[in-house]
Amino acid sequence: MTDMNKREASIVRTTKETDIKLNLAVDGTGDAQIETDVPFLNHMLDAFTKHGHFNLSVNAKGDIEIDDHHTVEDIGICLGQALLQSLGDKAGIKRTASVFVPMDEALAQVIVDISNRPHFEYRAEYPSSVVGSFAVDLVHEFLWKFALESRITLHVIVHYGSNTHHMIEAVFKALGRALDEATSIDPRVQGVPSTKGVL
Repeated sequence: MTDMNKREASIVRTTKETDIKLNLAVDGTGDAQIETDVPFLNHMLDAFTKHGHFNLSVNAKGDIEIDDHHTVEDIGICLGQALLQSLGDKAGIKRTASVFVPMDEALAQVIVDISNRPHFEYRAEYPSSVVGSFAVDLVHEFLWKFALESRITLHVIVHYGSNTHHMIEAVFKALGRALDEATSIDPRVQGVPSTKGVL
């Protein structure tokens, strides 16, 4: 369900592996209501929401007795679908943004183009392979599925850092801020921001 006046969308995804209900309001206040079986992802989505000034609710159950993969992947899919639906024809948006966010010793950069051409580039080397019980390679899985389903071009660069938690959190904060800027309405933009006349 999509409300184009509010730039808001709801996604329900039920499979043999996960059961997810997600609502995203692009023009929000940073209200995050996140309930998943993956505590570290809850923390990252909370940071993403607050720094992007979205409203995001996620209720997700998954087969975490196997591992966190299906839950993380499917939430990325649902969040991407919600962003795509909530933006409609993308008329008036700024479209692109590049944001640096530090977190203590770590520095991350996220560049987005709401282009309708899904592409993902990821440059990050983390000092550890897990944060708590969370497998760090799932960050790539989440971001790639999010970019694919939202049909955006997404470049993520972690320039440096020594604490894996800080490095990943800087990425999610930067993603929120970049999307906040790229989805914002620019009164100078007539129609969609493309020489093609369509995105």
